[in-house]
Amino acid sequence: MSAGTWDKVYIVGVGADGWAGLTAHARRLLEEAEVILASDNVLPLLPRLSAETITVGNDLARLVQLVQQHMPRKTVVLTSGDPLFYGVAKYLCDRLGKERFEIVPHVSTMQLAFARIKESWEDAYLTNLATHPLEEVLERIRTAETVGLFTTEQCNPSVVARALLERGIDYFTAAVCENLGMPNERVTQGELYDIAEMEFAPLNVLILKRKPHPVPAPHRVAGFRRFGNPESAFAQSQLKTSLITKAEVRAIALALLNLQPTSTVWDIGAGSGSVAIEAAQLAEHGLVFAIEQDAADYHLILANCERFGVRNVRAIHGTAPAIFRELPRPDAIFVGGTGKEVSRLLEAAWEALLPGGRLVINVATLDTLTRMYETLRRFGPPVEVMLIQIARGVQQFDSLRFDAENPTFLLYISKPRTTPPIDVVI
Repeated sequence: MSAGTWDKVYIVGVGADGWAGLTAHARRLLEEAEVILASDNVLPLLPRLSAETITVGNDLARLVQLVQQHMPRKTVVLTSGDPLFYGVAKYLCDRLGKERFEIVPHVSTMQLAFARIKESWEDAYLTNLATHPLEEVLERIRTAETVGLFTTEQCNPSVVARALLERGIDYFTAAVCENLGMPNERVTQGELYDIAEMEFAPLNVLILKRKPHPVPAPHRVAGFRRFGNPESAFAQSQLKTSLITKAEVRAIALALLNLQPTSTVWDIGAGSGSVAIEAAQLAEHGLVFAIEQDAADYHLILANCERFGVRNVRAIHGTAPAIFRELPRPDAIFVGGTGKEVSRLLEAAWEALLPGGRLVINVATLDTLTRMYETLRRFGPPVEVMLIQIARGVQQFDSLRFDAENPTFLLYISKPRTTPPIDVVI
């Protein structure tokens, strides 16, 4: 190796405390460097150095070119915090090869933020809104216990807080850590409703911590019906908005279930919990079990129960029919999601249903309808089937037109007081 060259390019992380926070090794590298490639926010933190200094913005492709151009010389790439935690190190290693680099990390801003509020981050969901779409991140937040976000000017903490509240995700407390390590450092903690109305410095980390038990939202929507509420009244996954049981179908299904004030009800495949919640309002002295295997939808059920103020819904995160043995036998069962093992699920539900109880199933496709119908017919009692087609009036200019919803099917069967054995097909 000739004099004046290094066998590696060093990627050095710098904290908000600049030169004072660097290790002796990192300082020596900077003092011996011939070329320093640095991001705009790092250079002001360091004293003037003898190396040729080139400022690099957010153009990573240009950074790769500069590294290749100056590689024969003693080259240091400067970045903030940990270069491997949403930093430039992975990008450079992926394109130029790991063997060309040595990495000297500093404390990540994310790590520093969690230290400021004295919370562990070992199991947290961590991401950067500069590289991940907000909608995708919101879906992940639903099921997380702890969240750490690098925000952007477009997706700042206020925007994130408002987006969470709009989706019924109001069961987190928030902390915004601004300008960490700088003289104007500030840490703000509060409810999402508070954060949504505030402004913050561009350099910040947003931390969300799930509350031990969901509490009623301060701005609960008023004027709910006992049943037949519009779909928009329920917080729901943006990826599944078309799957929520329509208000008119929900009203017919609840009528078929013939709920009494003290009924015990199972809602299997509860989704956002719309049927379970309205069943709970009708069976106000009874108990409704909302069974859902999807973790995100399970938390939606909890959020919607708080929104509607119902206290007699028990959200169950589990898989049917395995979970049935742990629950009290029901007077009524609604099935909104069936999965692949239709026969086994319906047989287990029919067996659990109390004599005189009612089973109502909502399906959307003809092939599922056929499988459901054939299974129910083996139980003995008559099976009623409804095709429900709804068109809702829409004012267009000076005329009234109708927008048709997709057709859906309801199957209904009532269990006799004395039950014959099921004719199980082997």
